[in-house]
Amino acid sequence: MTDRSFLDWPFFEPRHRELAAELEQWASANLPVSHQDVDAACRELVRDLGERGLLLHSAAGAGERLDVRGLCLTREILARHDGLADFAFAMQGLGMGAVSLFGTPMQQAWLEQTRHGRTLAAFALTEPASGSDVAAISTQARREGDGWLLQGEKTWISNGGIAGVYVVFARTEPEDAAPGAKGLSAFLLPGDAPGLELVARLDTMAPHPLAHLRFNDIRLPAGALIGRPGEGFRIAMSVLDVFRATVGAAALGFARRALDESVSRCRTRHLFGAPLQALQLVQGHLADMALDVDAAALLVYRAAWTKDQGAARVSREAAMAKLYATESAQRVIDAAVQLHGGDGVRQGSVVESLYREIRALRIYEGASDVQKLVIARQVLAA
Repeated sequence: MTDRSFLDWPFFEPRHRELAAELEQWASANLPVSHQDVDAACRELVRDLGERGLLLHSAAGAGERLDVRGLCLTREILARHDGLADFAFAMQGLGMGAVSLFGTPMQQAWLEQTRHGRTLAAFALTEPASGSDVAAISTQARREGDGWLLQGEKTWISNGGIAGVYVVFARTEPEDAAPGAKGLSAFLLPGDAPGLELVARLDTMAPHPLAHLRFNDIRLPAGALIGRPGEGFRIAMSVLDVFRATVGAAALGFARRALDESVSRCRTRHLFGAPLQALQLVQGHLADMALDVDAAALLVYRAAWTKDQGAARVSREAAMAKLYATESAQRVIDAAVQLHGGDGVRQGSVVESLYREIRALRIYEGASDVQKLVIARQVLAA
């Protein structure tokens, strides 16, 4: 039985406990899903989550305020049941985060589609040569009449090739200007736009729909620009400021599942004539795992609570939450594999699946080393 005592922490309100109960009921009845066809699985998950009203927690609608604690709770619970379900939910929020926070009323009309599961969303930031260095983006959007002409490439794009709407970050500064963060802008791109090319699908150790995309002289209207020219970096960082903590929440969900599986294993497995749980070394592993889980939860929900209290930015808190939760989840899951022995590396076992799922979380939305830089800069600036 998963520990739910954290829901009594002062970070949460009664509505969060109600949400957790609703999510637990839905997830227990519907997850996990088959991962053989990830495109079909993601479409079905988004549709089902939308019909149940759970995608309303992925992004704020027009005039609403995003509940980051609810967002983190949803990711944690879905991840504990099925990593692909967490992925499907998270991308509806991350993909439309810029529109939710900075979009015009016309742009925010897309939220009616994504928050009800009618179309998939994507966040197109990473490029082959830039990675975590967002300021090094080279995709360009040049003015053409009243609109824009979009050229360039993006890679490791979640929902790439199957999304109905993308938020794309591109350089809009003059070609002869010095490159940098101030020259970036954000654009809303329909998934059926002429010139949008799926270059390749990218297979990973944990199956997710990822792709390399190319923009071949895509013509965008003036209304596709999110915010003002040159605000793209600020928009991207504001979105990541929220969603980095939710990555920590997903890692926390994986870690809780690994701990649950390990406790069950140690209670039922016998070794040297006694239950595995009677061995002091095993108890030491379980204690370390429980400590990592609770410490990660405190950091994740501190960041979420701080944002919900109205903080303009939570860069330090979000970076700490993502860094610690993802790194500690890797330790917890590795210990779970060890406690399961040969069964821990058997393909298809729960802990083997968790081992594949967790690794990417230490990389995307800012690798662990990048989070350390963010934290250090915040500390030095204080």
